[in-house]
Amino acid sequence: MQLFTIFFSRPFEFGVATAITVAMLLILLRAAMSAEGPSGIGRFMTRPTTKFVFAFLFLGWAVVFGIGLQLVPHEGANSPYGGLGLIAMFTGFFIMMGFIWSVIGE
Repeated sequence: MQLFTIFFSRPFEFGVATAITVAMLLILLRAAMSAEGPSGIGRFMTRPTTKFVFAFLFLGWAVVFGIGLQLVPHEGANSPYGGLGLIAMFTGFFIMMGFIWSVIGE
């Protein structure tokens, strides 16, 4: 029952989650439409400088989460370790997919 009332009890968090979901769906839609021909984002992702941007972004991700996950407690059910690990997994996946896209190109 709490799932259906989350909009009223936590509207800010619900709005942020909805905005992130819509942004991810729009990115996936644009990626699916890329078979129609190179788009603006496709041309941007294949520039030589984009490879370096994603490489440095990946290095920053590795340092931030490598240190950050060591600083949080690992015991107990209310530990933030699992949530941060999940965020690290998703952000790392999207950073690496962008890096692969920029290296392989169209």
